Order: sequence, then C-alpha cells, then structure tokens
Amino acid sequence: MTAAEFAAAMAAIGGFERAPHVAVAVSGGPDSLALTLLADGWARARGGAVLALTVDHGLRPESGAEAEHTRTVLAGRGIETRILALDWARPQRALQAAARAARYRRLEDQCRAAGLLHLLTGHQREDQAETFLLRLGRGSGVDGLAAMAPVTYRSGLRLLRPLLDIARDRLAATCAAFGEPWIEDPSNRNPRAARAHLRESLPALGEDGLTVARLAATAAHLARARAALGADAARLMAGAVRLDPAGFARLERAALAAAPGETGRRVLAALLATIAGAELRPRFERLDRLYRRLVEVEGPVDATLGGCRIVADRFGVTVAREAAALAAPVPLEPGRPTRWDGRFSVMAEAGTGEGLTLGALGKDAGSVARAARGGQAASRFARAWRRIPPVARPTLPCIRGLDAVLHVPHLTYCREGGGTDTLSLSEFVFDPALPLTGPDLECRM
Repeated sequence: MTAAEFAAAMAAIGGFERAPHVAVAVSGGPDSLALTLLADGWARARGGAVLALTVDHGLRPESGAEAEHTRTVLAGRGIETRILALDWARPQRALQAAARAARYRRLEDQCRAAGLLHLLTGHQREDQAETFLLRLGRGSGVDGLAAMAPVTYRSGLRLLRPLLDIARDRLAATCAAFGEPWIEDPSNRNPRAARAHLRESLPALGEDGLTVARLAATAAHLARARAALGADAARLMAGAVRLDPAGFARLERAALAAAPGETGRRVLAALLATIAGAELRPRFERLDRLYRRLVEVEGPVDATLGGCRIVADRFGVTVAREAAALAAPVPLEPGRPTRWDGRFSVMAEAGTGEGLTLGALGKDAGSVARAARGGQAASRFARAWRRIPPVARPTLPCIRGLDAVLHVPHLTYCREGGGTDTLSLSEFVFDPALPLTGPDLECRM
C-alpha cells in the first residue's frame, strides 16, 4: 500500500486536526504493523505524530516478549510505543471475545488519558469478509451484515479502520517494503476459534464464487443501507425522543407506533444501548418482542432488556437504567477523570475530600428527599424531583462520604454541613459508551 493510497483512505475518513496526533493499536502482526508504519509517515507529513499502543494480553507465555519486540522495532523508526498490561479476570467461556473487549477498553482508556481523539486499528478486507460470514451465521440483519464501519464513535474518541478495502497480502508486502519483520500469532490459526475456522475456509468458498472481494463488497452495499436507515432513525429521534442528562429518556409512544417497523426497532435499540452505557445494542429477537409489546399493546408495559427498565403508559415510554444492573460504586479520585457504570464521567478537582465514592443513589432516594425538604434550596430540589420519573431516581449518580450521601447533582442536592464545601467538580456529565445516533453505528441486529 502506497503512502498516497493511505492518505486517500484517511482523507475519506476525515475529521482530523491540522497536525494530527493519533493512536494505533499494534500487535506486531502484518496488518497492524503496516498500519502503524503508514500512519507514522502520514502524521509526520502533516506535522503530527503517532502513539503506538500494544496490549500484552498474557494469553500466551510469549506475549510479553512479542510486545517488547514490537516496541523495539517501532523505536528504531522513532515511533513512541506503550505496552499496556491487561489486568482482568479471565472467564471460563468465550475467552477470546472477553479478551477482545478487555483489550479495547484498555486501549480506549489509554487514548482518553493521553488526550487522543482517534484510535486506528488494522482490520482489513479479509477481516471484513470473515465478519460478514460470522454475522450471517448468527442470522443478523442489515446492521450486522454491514460488518465493520470505517468510523465508530466511542465515548470521547473515534475508532477508525482505514484498511477495510485492503487485502491482507498487500499489507504483508507493505511491511516487507519497509524492511520490517512481523509476528505471526498462532491463535489466528486455532481451528477451535470460529474466525480462524472461517479463515481456513475462505479459499474453498472463493472457488464457488464467494470470494473475499465479493463478500466485502456485499458488506459495503449493506453499509450504505445501514447509513440510510440510521438517517431515518435520527429524524424520528429528533422529533420523538427526549434524552435527559440524568441518564434516562422519554419516547413518544404514538410516534414509535407510526414509524416504519425497521426505524422504530432501530430507535428502540439505540435508546437501550445509550441508557445502559452498553458497548453493543441488544440482539434482535428480544428487541423485537419488546417493540411489539410497545406498538401492539395499548395498555401499560413494564419490562427489562439490555440493562434497562422500560415503563410505558398510553402516551410515552420511559427508558431508564435497570437498578439491578447498575455498576458497583467506584472511588472518586481527585484530579483524575472517574467513569461509572459506563455512562457518567466525573472530574473532581485536586483538593476535593478523600474517601469519596461515585455510585447509584439507590434506596437513599427517599432519605435525600426528606433531608431536602427543610433546606434553603427546597423549591429547586422539588422541581428537579418532579422532573425525574420514579423509575429513574434510584439510578441517579451520587457522591457519598463515609456515612451519607453528600451530593446528587441531578437533584441539585448538597448535604448541609456534610463537608460539601470542599467538593469541587469541574465535570459531571452523562457520557455513554455509544452515542444515541451517529454515522454507521454498529450493532448485532
């Protein structure tokens, strides 16, 4: 792949700073190594820089040595490389999927800590064809079969895949042209892994006309359909959805019923993922059952799905976080951003009191309401309390001290005499993993 061809791929993505500073996920394999070398030349030509991030997943004994080898190779070209250890609890099942999710969380956290807005990955044309076939085997719809998008929006950054149209052998040839050796990961040939099994089957499928190029082209056709459907859903959401910064949403039930089924399901799926702080939207079968209840049943509905509680009356649908699915409280670290429940981002200024935690209001909602009745800001609290539906109140984020709730921003509550005079917050925002709408948002539908 030439520098000019790579520059054209990056221009098609767009949205970079004048002097772009980007992160690249690199494993040392031919795809990610070629991407890192090409991205380095592209960024330097524009006055920017590349930060290479390699994750030591620890799944094989040699993973640490491979990460060090990759750092040495890139250091020889003046590319800064950071090795990120993967500290996680290994599950008994679906190890590869869990490792992938943990790896992405680690990469994204590092990008946010470094203030980088773009994370590049080396997914290429064969990866796209394999993803299409995997989704086809799961019975996916348009969104799933559109496979990977060139741009995926995450909380605070973009995940970019500029190589989706490039064949794997061309990337190996690119590394050879740079004179840099790459690492072959033996897990890519593990026949027990579904993707590796498909990879071995691709040549035989190609003999019957199901070539990699045609499979990837089919995914590209479906991606255009996904974008059109996404635009329809965005128009419906603009008129029928009210997304509250306290982490819940209200959807007009009549507008949902009047919209085309595909559009309505898409809006409902987006709402559930956003409110739950999830990284993927719900699977189609359960989503479809919920959608039908909302549009075909006139009476009230009370259901849970995807970490959300869905409560509907004749006029509208309230989508709130399911209390039982909320994350445990986390320490609030002064001077550092704190994320909780995949949905809220909080920054406490240095000097803020120690021993504080960020978590759900939960059963303390009633005691907070009683404490606020006689305070100086009682009327303001009452307005906030009425605005937030009962189903959402226990899920509100709050800051606790050692013995009590100190601060509930969305209820305008600060405990009097509770040391809140030293509690200084520069940021307290609803910041879900997936935005409610955007170009080519990926899901499993």
